[in-house]
Amino acid sequence: MKRVLSLLMLAMVLSLACIPSALAAETTSVCYPTSVTRSEDGREIRKVYDLGPNEDPAGISRSDFQQDGVHYTLVDLLKQELPENESRQHTETVTLESKNKDMASVLALLPQQREFVTDDGLSGVLTLQLDTVQVDVSGYGSSTKAVNVTRSYPNLAGQDTSYIPKTIQDGGRTLTLQDINWQTDNTSSLDGYAVGDRFTAVATYSGSATSSYVKGYQVTADYVGTVSRIALNKTRYVAIFEGGAPAVDIIPEEAEAAFSFHFNWAYLLIPVGVIALAGGGMGTALLLKRRHESGEGES
Repeated sequence: MKRVLSLLMLAMVLSLACIPSALAAETTSVCYPTSVTRSEDGREIRKVYDLGPNEDPAGISRSDFQQDGVHYTLVDLLKQELPENESRQHTETVTLESKNKDMASVLALLPQQREFVTDDGLSGVLTLQLDTVQVDVSGYGSSTKAVNVTRSYPNLAGQDTSYIPKTIQDGGRTLTLQDINWQTDNTSSLDGYAVGDRFTAVATYSGSATSSYVKGYQVTADYVGTVSRIALNKTRYVAIFEGGAPAVDIIPEEAEAAFSFHFNWAYLLIPVGVIALAGGGMGTALLLKRRHESGEGES
């Protein structure tokens, strides 16, 4: 009899131990893309996943999503075995600012070689292409300064300002009279008759001059070379989504990933079944024990 009870208890323990395993089997880790590219017309989005041996492709999201007002649906999931070494030609365009436009100053900002890493993880040392170096004005500024000019008006009969122009033109700018300095000329005679004093007016005019200047230059140049990477025992999956009409109430993919675990109500039935099984087994054992005891008493 004790052996029967032991077997029933062992069955109950094993059943309870299976619950975490069942939960783990239903939970799949979410996979995140290595890179995401979008076609120029926005009709197709490709998500690239590079998964290791321990990563389950079931974690790749296949759900519809909405981006920039477009509803995207999964149309294909491609599997690619990555080569041991992947390489390709790559052109990287750099843009930077320069205070000067002379080539010596520009080249000082552009090293002959630079190391780059592409968006999809390939790296390499690229070489500057001198024929692609271009320098453009990035912006203009303006400055204003005061301008002062003096003009002399000699041999005037008196210190009368009506003889003096109130404005003058100088270099295309209009200047305004600001001050007059009167000077007395030497007295002269004409045929023995004295002539009265004559005057020279030294007038000062002022105004402003505005000039523009280059604030800086924008330099662009291309670096070209080979980029590569060594595949570390990974498999590539490419999820292709095509865009259609906008959808309503689409759950964002990030929210879906955060709530990707769906509770299975069947899990609640497991402990209930185990308890019922254990209870039934113990009831059966007690019944057998009582019958056994009754048989012994009759004998």
